Amino acid sequence: MKEETIFRIEGLYRDDFRVRGFFFGEGEKALCVTGSTRGNEMQQLYCASQLIQKLRRLEEAGRLVPGKQILVLPCLNPYSINVKKRFWPIDNTDINRMFPGYEEGETTQRIAGGVFNIIRDYAMGIQLASFYMPGIFVPHIRMMKTGFEDVELACRFGMPYVILHHPRPFDTATLNYNWQIWNTKAFSLYTTVTAEIDRKSAADAVDAILRFMSAAGLLNADIPGGFVSRVMDGEDTVPVRAADAGFMEAKVTVGEHVTAGQTLAFITDSYTGELRQELTAPEAGIVGFIYDAAMVYQDTAVIKLLRDPEAYC
Repeated sequence: MKEETIFRIEGLYRDDFRVRGFFFGEGEKALCVTGSTRGNEMQQLYCASQLIQKLRRLEEAGRLVPGKQILVLPCLNPYSINVKKRFWPIDNTDINRMFPGYEEGETTQRIAGGVFNIIRDYAMGIQLASFYMPGIFVPHIRMMKTGFEDVELACRFGMPYVILHHPRPFDTATLNYNWQIWNTKAFSLYTTVTAEIDRKSAADAVDAILRFMSAAGLLNADIPGGFVSRVMDGEDTVPVRAADAGFMEAKVTVGEHVTAGQTLAFITDSYTGELRQELTAPEAGIVGFIYDAAMVYQDTAVIKLLRDPEAYC
């Protein structure tokens, strides 16, 4: 393992901004894995740290395939991590909406541009990603439908679901999208949580990455377990919205199969504690997301159901 600062911005009033990379093996740029891009992505940072530990031991044991280089970037945004802000603390911009970047632009554009210049030539890329809403997710691999997506390769992770996402205009400035456009096989890996650490989900994510590496010819090791992935279109989700603001008590768990009409959650008045709404499933499906902030607001999609997929890997 070799540690190196791959990108630096001189700090005027504090320590320099640094993005640290951990290299394994030498040769063809085979795989790049990125951890936290935002300041609240603690789970993503933790996953990357655990992956580095596993790769270090595998490299020492001679299990990495020669002639292949693997790069892990645990954190692209250490400043925001340090001050516990999701976005850039100066102007509240999102680095993952700045790719491929611009080296003469605003700070987050310069960070995205500097990092992307290093990682855009890798054959495969994995982003440990998070959603824009706070909540608990069913673990899955997500890819943009750019025409360059590789569903068969995505199934090699052995994650429960592979979800194909139709890019919206602002998605064209994400790392996943730009990796694909620059001919990198790109995958976003979602675990259960974001701002806290779920060690079991993190361990499953690390195993999924190692399983993928083994299938892709980067690792001489058998990684047992995994799922036969269900392949879904991102449009096949059913949002269940809160009609009123208040405190929500979920009555289901992520990954649970529900039937039409089944009770999903109760919302109570934040002043009186009286029941304001009983949320029920509009159709059968699998609970893919549960909002977990302290209070929910009117018209928020507090639960998302995944329709039963027709395709399997």
